[in-house]
Amino acid sequence: MANKDTPVIIFDDFTTSNHWVDFDFKVKSSAMKMLKPKQRDDINFKFIYYSIQCIKYTAQDHARQWISKYSQFTIPIPSIREQNRVVDILDKFDKLVNDISEGLPAEIAARRQQYEYYRTKLLTFQELSS
Repeated sequence: MANKDTPVIIFDDFTTSNHWVDFDFKVKSSAMKMLKPKQRDDINFKFIYYSIQCIKYTAQDHARQWISKYSQFTIPIPSIREQNRVVDILDKFDKLVNDISEGLPAEIAARRQQYEYYRTKLLTFQELSS
């Protein structure tokens, strides 16, 4: 079971699709793995999630991928400080890209500023000196 206090990574054993889940969620498929963090102070579990996203692997057959392949991959683990920095950056970027209440207003503001810049450039006439 997942929730805000105990997030998990869900992993589809056949497709290798995986997602961060930090809301009420119960697995209803035997092909779904629920990856939970071990209690360690030197590992940011969300760093592990983002690292899994970077694994370059495509399933070639309809087999259980977690046991046969994914559990064998090694993820380099930097210091907890660096893990936290990376997670903070990626969380902010994810929110900007995927959260319409964050990303869209920022994009609109940027386009307005761009419009004003070019409008001013186009409508500012300087006398030609001879």
